[in-house]
Amino acid sequence: MLDEIVERTRQRVEIAKSIIPLDDLKSQVSLMKINDEFPFKQALSGDDIAIIAEVKRASPSKGLIAEDFDYLNIAREYEEAGASAISVLTEPYFFKGGDDYLKEIAETVSIPVLRKDFVVDEYMIWEAKLLGASAVLLIVSILDIVQLKKFLDLAHDLGLSAIVEAHDSEEIMRALTVGAEIIGVNNRNLNDFTVDIENSINLRRCVSGDVIFISESGIKTAEDVTRLKENDVDAVLIGETLMKSDDKKAMILELKNG
Repeated sequence: MLDEIVERTRQRVEIAKSIIPLDDLKSQVSLMKINDEFPFKQALSGDDIAIIAEVKRASPSKGLIAEDFDYLNIAREYEEAGASAISVLTEPYFFKGGDDYLKEIAETVSIPVLRKDFVVDEYMIWEAKLLGASAVLLIVSILDIVQLKKFLDLAHDLGLSAIVEAHDSEEIMRALTVGAEIIGVNNRNLNDFTVDIENSINLRRCVSGDVIFISESGIKTAEDVTRLKENDVDAVLIGETLMKSDDKKAMILELKNG
């Protein structure tokens, strides 16, 4: 499945390039202000564990999660409930996301927004900047070390933070080698979609305290959040649990306050 997502993403990028060439995209971005304060990183740097709340319509493992998808209202609810940042899926085929969702949410809320997509080309980082994102996702398992370094440096040059996502200790070492300031450990195996939050707890010791550490996927209860906090996790990225909740504000408050 991971290979299918990556291949479809490459195809989507080539189509986008045929419509707006990279040089034209760069020209548009050159007119934008570069925020060197990195608001996404700042939002995750508080004393308490931060919640990155995800706007997510579907997933490859669960299919359609939210039939009624009022994404702007969902984003407002997340912000009002105290989420530190919002993650927006822009991958259209497997996750039913869209670039417009990101653009409109970034224009609506004041907290930083992550473009959650499988970055396979620098074009997508320039796009993320133009769409209003404050951060992008770089997945170690789909990028070689040269690409990872190049994409991370480009994101930083554009004033974007980058979650460098790893699944095991070897991938964490690669992330640290290229200078990752934010590491996200995905508790979901992207090949068979099994989930275990112990993956984050076990890998936390591989990352020093000056690097922000995020636990992603499989976080369902206040007890999960408390356990991760007790193991020095700085932030959690939560999607399905929030999207399936009838009262998203109450769910965030429950997760934050236990």
